[in-house]
Amino acid sequence: MKRVHYAWIVAAVTFIALMGAAGFRATPSVLIVPLQNEFGWNRAVISIAVSINLILFGLTGPFAAALMDRFGLRVVTVGALTTVATGALLTTVMNAPWQLYLLWGVVVGLGTGCMASVLAATVANRWFVHRRGLVLGALTAAGATGQLIFLPGLGWLAENAGWRWAAITVALAALAVVPVVALFLRNRPSDVGLRALGATQADLAPAQTGSPIVNAFRGLRLGVRSRDFWLLGGSFFICGASTNGLIGTHLIPASMDHGMAEVAAASLLAVIGVFDVIGTLASGYLTDRFDSRWLLFYYYGLRGLSLLLLPYVFGTPQFALILFIVFYG
Repeated sequence: MKRVHYAWIVAAVTFIALMGAAGFRATPSVLIVPLQNEFGWNRAVISIAVSINLILFGLTGPFAAALMDRFGLRVVTVGALTTVATGALLTTVMNAPWQLYLLWGVVVGLGTGCMASVLAATVANRWFVHRRGLVLGALTAAGATGQLIFLPGLGWLAENAGWRWAAITVALAALAVVPVVALFLRNRPSDVGLRALGATQADLAPAQTGSPIVNAFRGLRLGVRSRDFWLLGGSFFICGASTNGLIGTHLIPASMDHGMAEVAAASLLAVIGVFDVIGTLASGYLTDRFDSRWLLFYYYGLRGLSLLLLPYVFGTPQFALILFIVFYG
């Protein structure tokens, strides 16, 4: 019987870790209305915390990559999961907007930013030559999978047991993944005496010198001189603003404003996650075979058309809403 390459174990552990961290990324949309009702905060106040979270989620990436190079995937991932869990648990005792900004915005933003796409890309590049695009697509889909799993349950908890239990649940989910990461995640194939899957040469870890923070700034300085960096960065900014900033945060409250129950609204966002998973996995497969530039062109075109449809789907026949879910997801 052929032995499974350890790269697949690392990919599976990474998928679980990203899925566990995704629990909190699904939480703000579920908790906006309960926080409004309990504390009297308006959506603008709550959205500031989400904005801080998303800014740090993006800005942390280069520094997280430098930390992974210096200290290893396992140390950084365990630290990130613990940070997310701590921030989620402490939200249960907050009573002022500044605490929301600190916990939701800064603490959880830093924790989730240390994982997310940077962890997925690092694992795919270090451990895979063969099937790299497929693996990267699968790991990118981990967030949508976590959303699919967590959202209906979090919506039910927030509606029937209170929003604090929803926060506690995502904290426990993040903590539950920590032992799995600590036991099975490895930094490089050479750590277990292997080559990357499909590689013809041995994996050699580059020598690390200097501060990880300084190295991150050096990498950014090289990046900002590249036209491709700005093109990709700009397109991902628009993607993030429309995904996490608009749909991921405000679709559930908007649906509730139009008379939908919270569980139903959360399930609606979870269904978007289903199509997100399908699309992301298909994208990973297609990336190994077609020009990624044209793929991005079609992806953003479909997303733009679906967002143009969004203002008209509420209060219309169900078919319009289903159409939006399919194409946007």
